Amino acid sequence: MKIYLDNCCYNRPYDDQTSLSISLETQAKLRIQAEILEGKHQLVWSAIEDYENAHNPFEIRRNAISQWRNIAIIIQKINKKIISLAEIIMQKGIKNKDALHLACAITTQCDVFLTVDKKILKTSIDGINIMNPIEFMNYEEDYNDKYHV
Repeated sequence: MKIYLDNCCYNRPYDDQTSLSISLETQAKLRIQAEILEGKHQLVWSAIEDYENAHNPFEIRRNAISQWRNIAIIIQKINKKIISLAEIIMQKGIKNKDALHLACAITTQCDVFLTVDKKILKTSIDGINIMNPIEFMNYEEDYNDKYHV
């Protein structure tokens, strides 16, 4: 599967892990990244991820996250098509950077957009499955059972 992780998903391991839901999302996200490294999934990256990550005030986090850019099979630039799609997505109440992430995932034909942002998770966007990392692990299991992967 081709997947896109947004910036809040990449940063989940750096959040306070005393909350069970945050801790479980972190573990699921780390497992998904391990599966990417194993070649089980393909990762997509975008210029908006470069932009957001460059503004991360924590150098160690910024450097760790930027390494995933090197693993991506696609690095999507921002163009007029992305901006137009993001503007449509913003009409659903999604903020501009988040809309750009979603537009990049849709344009690159990702199967899944991973996020831990509750507002995005509650929004239905045509052309992309939006899930948190825990949901993805369940989805992946069902997908593998259905298609005998």
